[in-house]
This record gives sequence, structure tokens and C-alpha cells, in this order.
Amino acid sequence: MTPIDDDAPPLDPAESLALIERERANVGRDLSPDPRLMFWPWGIAWLVSFTLFFLRFGPDGRVFVDLPAWLPLATLAFLMISAGITTGVAGSRVSRRVMGPSNRQGAMYGISWSVAYTAFSVLFSQFSDVLPEEQAGLLWAGGMVALTGALYMAGAAVWNDRQMFVLGAWVSVINIVGILLGSGWHSLIVAVAGGGGMIAAGLIGWLRLR
Repeated sequence: MTPIDDDAPPLDPAESLALIERERANVGRDLSPDPRLMFWPWGIAWLVSFTLFFLRFGPDGRVFVDLPAWLPLATLAFLMISAGITTGVAGSRVSRRVMGPSNRQGAMYGISWSVAYTAFSVLFSQFSDVLPEEQAGLLWAGGMVALTGALYMAGAAVWNDRQMFVLGAWVSVINIVGILLGSGWHSLIVAVAGGGGMIAAGLIGWLRLR
């Protein structure tokens, strides 16, 4: 008589634990958004827009490329809005598969980003006209980067994500260093270390999921 599945010998404890771990990892991958979609849009936005800031508003007022003064800021705003939409769509696709507190947490966290960036934009717009172009650019750039670092660390606390916390702390530190050095150096540091750091974080997260 051919044995059926119920007649198969039970797995030993080590095999059972390995099977549970594999299934848990599979579920984690299915319920996690692609890190490349979560980090690369922001990394690309920072790399491109802050490079434009550096070229137009270099250290000590140096102009490497005579771009229109409004172009770096407009590029930053457009790319950051695009990045927010991209990550929002990527996160919503995963949240549809999850019900309960985790889904609500993700929704509230996403709304927090939108509300915070809108509030900062309204606030900074009230002071941009009374500041020199260089200082206005530093206000917008430094404020938005500071907000991003804080929100990353807050999200890490919600989901107990060490990698996100490290990224948020890194962004915050380089932002402080850049602000203290001045607008030109701030743009270069954020473009290379900030944008590059986000691109690296997306790649590392993707490799870990694989």
C-alpha cells in the first residue's frame, strides 16, 4: 500500500524550524515593497537636483554653470513630488494585501509625509522673497533634507527597521554638516552622500530580499 501524506514521518525539530523560517522569509518578501522603488526615486531626485544647486550656487557664491536661478529649486520640488508619488504607489500595492493595524500605520505614515512637506513648503515660501537667493536655497534644501531624515527615523521606530533608522541618521548628520559649511558645500554633500546613500540603501535592501 502506497503511503499518503498523512503517513509521512514527521520532520525533526531542525527541519521544522528551517521550514518555518523559509516560509516566514517568503511571506516577508511578498509583503515588503521593492526597496529600489522606495529609495531610488529619492536618491535620484537628490542626486540630480542638488547637483544643479551646486553648479548654480557653488561655494563662496561661485557659479560653475550659469543656470536660471529658479531651475534648481523647481527641479527639486518636481522630483521630490514625483518620488513621493512613486513610493506612495509602491507602498499602496503592498498595503492592499495587509489588513489591520499595519495597514493603518502605513497609511498614516504616508499621509504624514504629504502633510509635513506641504506645511514646510508653505512656511518656507513666506520667507524666500526676503532672503538672498543663496540663503533661500539653503533654507529650502536644508529644511527638506532635515524633514526627510526625521521621517525616516520615525518610520524606523514604527516598524523597528534598523536599516531605515541608519539611513535617516546618516541623512540628518550630512545635512547638519552641509548647512554649517554653507550652501555650495551643502548641495555637493547632499547630492553625493545623500542621494548616493539612498541609492545604495535601495540596492542593499533589494539584495537582502533576494
